[in-house]
Amino acid sequence: MSAIPLPRTLGYARVSTDSQALAPQVESLKAAGAGQVFRETASGAKRDRAQLTRLLREVRPGDVVLVTRLDRLARSTRDLLNVLGALADKGAAFRSLGDPWADTTSPHGRLMLTVLAGLAEFERELIRARTGEGRARAKAEGRKMGRKPKLTPHQQREARERREEGESITAIARSYAVHHSTISRLCLTPHSKVAAAARVRLF
Repeated sequence: MSAIPLPRTLGYARVSTDSQALAPQVESLKAAGAGQVFRETASGAKRDRAQLTRLLREVRPGDVVLVTRLDRLARSTRDLLNVLGALADKGAAFRSLGDPWADTTSPHGRLMLTVLAGLAEFERELIRARTGEGRARAKAEGRKMGRKPKLTPHQQREARERREEGESITAIARSYAVHHSTISRLCLTPHSKVAAAARVRLF
C-alpha cells in the first residue's frame, strides 16, 4: 500500500511591479513554515499568473497555502473568493500572514470569509439592480445604451461601400485606425446585406 502524502505548507509570492523584489516575501513565507514557495515574477497587471495556476494544480488535500498579504494573491474580492474556492475544492486551506482574519484553518477565519463572500454577492446584486434601473430609465427617455461606435454612421457607410468595391478589410481598417475585426463585423451586419440588395435592384 502506498503511503499517504503528508500535508504541506506552500507559499505564494508575487510582485506588483518590476521594481519590487520577491526576496522579502519568500523569507517571510519560509519563516512561517512554507517548505516550497511559488514565485510569480510577472507584473500584477498581467492576467495570466502561471505560478498561481501551477500551485492550484499541484495543491493536495490537507495542504495549507500561505501568502504575506491578500493583495499578493488577488486583485479584487471576487478574484480572492475564486482562488479560495479552488483551494477548498482541492481540500486545501489558506492563511494570510498579514491578515490574521483570513485563515481557513480556524473557525473564526472561515466565518469571516463566509461573511466576505456574502458581502460580495450583495454588492453584485446592487450593481445588477442599478444597471437594470439605468437601462430602463434610458429606454424610457429614448437614450441608447452601450459603447460608443468606433466609426460614425458616415464612416460605416463608406467602409461598406469600399468593401463592396473590393478593397481589402485590412486596408480599410488601417485607414480608420481600427482593428480589422471591426470592419469584418460591420460588413457582415444585416444592414450591409440589405443595402447591397437595394443597390442590385436599383441598378
